[in-house]
Amino acid sequence: MRTLLLTIAVGGLAVSVTDPVAGVVSVTREELAARDRWAEAHLGSGRQLPFSFTYGGRSSTALLAKWPVQQRAEPLDGQRTRHTTTWTDPDTGLVVRRVSVEYRDFPTVEWTVYFRNDGAAHTPIIEDIQALDVSLDRGEAGEYLLHHAVGSPCAPQDYQPLETVLGPGAVKRVAGADGRPTSSDLCHFNLELPGRRGMIVAVGWPGQWASEWVRDAHRGLRVRVGQELTHFRLLPGEEVRTPLMALQFWQGGDWLRAQNIWRRWFIAHNLHRPGGKLPPAQWCGASLTTNMMVDATEENQKEYIDAYLARGFRPDFWWMDAGWYPCHGDWTHTGTWEPDPARFPKGLRPVTDYLHERGIRSILWFEPERVRRGTWLADKHPEWVLWGDGQGLLDLGNPAAWEWLVDHVDRLIVDANVDIYRQDLNIDTLWYWRSNDAPDRQGITEIRHVTGLLAYWDELLRRHPSLLYDNCAGGGRRNDLESMRRGVPYTKSDYADDPVAVQGQTYGISMRIPYFAATWGSSDDPYLCRSRMAHVFGECLDPRVEGHLSAFPERLQEWRRTVRCYWGDFWPLTPYSLDNGEWIAWQFDLPEEGEGVIQAFRRAECPSDSLTLRLRGLDPYRRYVLDDADIPGEREVLGRDLMEPGLTVTLPKPSSAALVFYRRK
Repeated sequence: MRTLLLTIAVGGLAVSVTDPVAGVVSVTREELAARDRWAEAHLGSGRQLPFSFTYGGRSSTALLAKWPVQQRAEPLDGQRTRHTTTWTDPDTGLVVRRVSVEYRDFPTVEWTVYFRNDGAAHTPIIEDIQALDVSLDRGEAGEYLLHHAVGSPCAPQDYQPLETVLGPGAVKRVAGADGRPTSSDLCHFNLELPGRRGMIVAVGWPGQWASEWVRDAHRGLRVRVGQELTHFRLLPGEEVRTPLMALQFWQGGDWLRAQNIWRRWFIAHNLHRPGGKLPPAQWCGASLTTNMMVDATEENQKEYIDAYLARGFRPDFWWMDAGWYPCHGDWTHTGTWEPDPARFPKGLRPVTDYLHERGIRSILWFEPERVRRGTWLADKHPEWVLWGDGQGLLDLGNPAAWEWLVDHVDRLIVDANVDIYRQDLNIDTLWYWRSNDAPDRQGITEIRHVTGLLAYWDELLRRHPSLLYDNCAGGGRRNDLESMRRGVPYTKSDYADDPVAVQGQTYGISMRIPYFAATWGSSDDPYLCRSRMAHVFGECLDPRVEGHLSAFPERLQEWRRTVRCYWGDFWPLTPYSLDNGEWIAWQFDLPEEGEGVIQAFRRAECPSDSLTLRLRGLDPYRRYVLDDADIPGEREVLGRDLMEPGLTVTLPKPSSAALVFYRRK
């Protein structure tokens, strides 16, 4: 039996509370005013434009100041206004169009820049396009502090929070890697300035982006973000675009408070809502123990489903992963997108009908961009593929390939009655793009593929408004803002087996992406299961084996109680660490509802059996009822005592986890 008590906080382990009186994280007038001042200075038609490029060897700053300009504004809904500013070169016919959106309910602005050739000839070279190019002055004494994070390179450090002090003369470059935007670093930053203020910067570009943060010798900082390589001419009638840029301004509190406002903005205005509703919390069953799906048949899928139901478990959905197509025992053999007739002679519909009759939805895996030699696409339409050694990338900038893919996948979704579409990408794309660019068209193949990819997702979702899209991409490697507006990461990382790494993933991703799935597990041990909790929770145990899933009813009940809190604010309660000799803990808080959950983990080699945590976001003058999942009974504590001195959690055994719920009286 472990104990839960109040005591003095251990110095250095808890996140400080800068505003213990403010329970609900809310946008301030000062933050909205900061947004308005910035928008007035940078989103008009003046000289302080937030983007830059070079055209025919001349700077856009000098050119756009002389070109004719037009502006218009239109409301999108009660909280958003779209502003369109257009500049036209009278000599060459180049049209530069910036489309920006201003949010009234959040201190947030965003924009995308488009280039179109309305002339009769090729344009001069357009190069070094920066979707964001701004110079800042820190003002008062202090220094710039850049909060950023590792992406998902399939390593223990996936989503690790990072900090870089940008002192005089510092130059920090952060970029994607090999064409997948978050395979090395996240394209999400929080720049903290002196005086408890700052700016969140996020990029929407499922391709190769790069950022530079260049500090001068005095108080200035220049920030440049864009597609990594642009050097091209536009053909007559051709149009291209930049990455989407989003900025959120914050003042007061600390950078973690700003991240929670970001979470709220993300949920309110970005998270895809199938059928008009937020994506649900779900747990899934699967037969992935059969070597992905390469050994799957209609018969054994039904057998697995029956085994789950016989044990009293009804999954929310059934996971059909890679290998359902003709692949000769190798799930990476992609390019023939039809159910394997030997294993599914009637297609996948008998399986999905079997699921739907039992109240279970289906998820189906695709990797449409990778094409292997010897498949239908390779044999029938090699001209649609950007080829490498033994495999290639389906060119989504090719209109014929794009149209075929949309119609073909649409038919598969309809024929199989699929509920959740899962798209993977397990190859690096940058080499294919750049190998197919002419010297005066560098960056064009990438732009064409990216815009085709986004249009492909949009068209599938238009045809299937209730379809949920799972954006996998090699395990969290396309978590840019544009991709996240269309899909959710059911596999946030392919580094999925180490509970310490998975804890670190939840800690890091929760600050920036408020909806994601758990990694797969093969145990109902409470330490492992609690490490993997998320909006989507999956098990890979075989229900046909005696002893498997014996403790899972309790784990499932815990998850269902915990998961609603994941829509709330996220507060780290310890420093980030992958040290197996440390604790890690965090809090999900629903301040409007007055409830939340604390999750704390004592790792395998941690010598200390207790840790004191200073909670955040509570009302200091209200009483809270604490309910520990492992200790019978409840107790009441004043909110201010939970924040200072704090809540102490004791776990007598290593490799154990605490799950403490609270509600306001």
